[in-house]
Amino acid sequence: MQRHKMNHSFGQQGSQQGGQADNRPECQPERPEDGFLEEDGILFGQNAGKNPAADSVQESDTAPADKAASGESLEERCKAELTEMRLRNAAEMDNFKKRLTREHEEQMRYAAEKVLGDLLPTLDNLDLALRYGSKSEACKDMLQGVAMTHKLLLDAVEKHGLKPLGEEGEEFDPNVHEAVGFEDRPDFAPNSVARVLQRGFKLGDRLLRPAKVMVKQ
Repeated sequence: MQRHKMNHSFGQQGSQQGGQADNRPECQPERPEDGFLEEDGILFGQNAGKNPAADSVQESDTAPADKAASGESLEERCKAELTEMRLRNAAEMDNFKKRLTREHEEQMRYAAEKVLGDLLPTLDNLDLALRYGSKSEACKDMLQGVAMTHKLLLDAVEKHGLKPLGEEGEEFDPNVHEAVGFEDRPDFAPNSVARVLQRGFKLGDRLLRPAKVMVKQ
């Protein structure tokens, strides 16, 4: 009785295993990763008919040409960079020389500013001597020496860039003139310098002292 039950159970297990084996999916041919099918040695897909050996030959033929072209482009780029560097260095050197020249000229122009400023009172006294000494006959001979000294000193300071300012009859300019008062001069135009009380001086482009003047109304 027990042997009959064991045979019956083995038969059921065999039938179940057979049914499971029948339900297994049939084995399908694997697809290559690029999506091609291979059947009887024939490839189907986008790369069918391509020859890898021919492609490698073409790549080997174009490689030297590409290397030569890249080498030429690199050489041209290096030449262009060197040319640009030379031009930039030349421009910088030229600007440096110009800056040094300009600074040297400014130093030479304004180096004697203090000395020339100290000479202004001397020039003022010589101007006063010539202005009021000309009214006396006793000072006539002495005035010739004063006038000569004044001219020599004025020529010397003008060589160093010192320029006197203020002349009677010129138009009044507040940039270089200091109006002290008004004076009626019929022979002068309105808003002109009627009389110079003290000369002004200019060193190069720098105003050392404005001229003190009387203005025609």
